[in-house]
Amino acid sequence: MFLKYKEVRYINYVNFKVLELLIAIGVISSHIIFVPMGIAKAFPVQHAINLIAATLLGPSYAVSVAFVISILRNILGVGSLLAFPGSMIGAFLAGILFQKTKKVFYALLGELLGTGILGGIIAYPVAKLFMGKEATLFFMIGPFLISSMVGAFIGFVIYKGIKNLNI
Repeated sequence: MFLKYKEVRYINYVNFKVLELLIAIGVISSHIIFVPMGIAKAFPVQHAINLIAATLLGPSYAVSVAFVISILRNILGVGSLLAFPGSMIGAFLAGILFQKTKKVFYALLGELLGTGILGGIIAYPVAKLFMGKEATLFFMIGPFLISSMVGAFIGFVIYKGIKNLNI
């Protein structure tokens, strides 16, 4: 079950399997479930996955999941560069808040704050510098916040279902 790594750390293979499963769900569903919003593609499933990864695996795994899904979505042509700031900041804040409080509600708030507000603000320089798109500073907050609200609520419901199964 565990692999001893450099005499200090243990790598849990179960966490890696859950990580791989969440990445697969994120990449496969990105072809099916997305909402075009201007220069961005809203992907509520990403926010649900962020919340689930943050609560089940922790902040570092959650950021890893968000990063890999964002890379694969871009490689496959179903994402944009705006996937990076929102998903990774939201996953990180959700993971940190859940780690500190052990309450999924705070993870949900972290996802909303990280993706919806901070990710929306950071999307401005990404859109301007890397995508050559003109947008106002707060333009992306609305679409990011709506997408993260829907996705975080779905993730909240799924998390509660998983916890009720006592897995």
